Amino acid sequence: MQSLFDDGAFDRKPQTLRPGAVHMPGWLTAEQQQWITEQFLSWGDGPVPPHSTLVNGHPMKVKTVCLGWHWGNYQYSRTAEDLNGQPVPPVPDWLIKLGQRAVVEASGNLARAQDYNPDVAIINYYPPGSTMGMHQDAEEKINAPIVSLSIGESANFRLGNSETRTKPYQDVRLASGDLFVFEGPARWAFHAVTKIYPGTAPAYWQLVGGRINITLRETGLS
Repeated sequence: MQSLFDDGAFDRKPQTLRPGAVHMPGWLTAEQQQWITEQFLSWGDGPVPPHSTLVNGHPMKVKTVCLGWHWGNYQYSRTAEDLNGQPVPPVPDWLIKLGQRAVVEASGNLARAQDYNPDVAIINYYPPGSTMGMHQDAEEKINAPIVSLSIGESANFRLGNSETRTKPYQDVRLASGDLFVFEGPARWAFHAVTKIYPGTAPAYWQLVGGRINITLRETGLS
């Protein structure tokens, strides 16, 4: 159930959790969130349908759609060989530009943003009550920023260290419209989504519940 008093109704300030890890609340407007949700639904009708990626032989509760590269079995490929063999659509230009704007606004570094060319978007839909365990985005070949956008119900995002899945870590609540960027010294940090908070999606959101998360990455692959 959606709420008239979602997290976006409260005054939340941008914060740097550690060097390279920046949280910017309310970065996407309501209109942008609704439009991106519509794009998400259209991506689901594409050549590679939303699917539960296998991790250690077990399907995730999260449903995934990929653009640019297909991610499965801890590797990237241009076609979804683990599903239907179809090529994945490219990352649209508007999403690349959105990622570049995110980097410059989070880091203040225009040159870094201009060099940022995300060639993969991993779009995850978290059903109500789902989580994602501690993991490290380590299939990419270069240390380029990861841009994360949240839409829908709020989530507890756990940012760990770069060596182990255990402490030390920091928790931050990501609400609909929030931007989170981790790069540089924070790029290889383990991270997780430990909880989805029911009833926290904006009242205008089109979906019944759950959360959409878009992560943009630069793979360094050709």
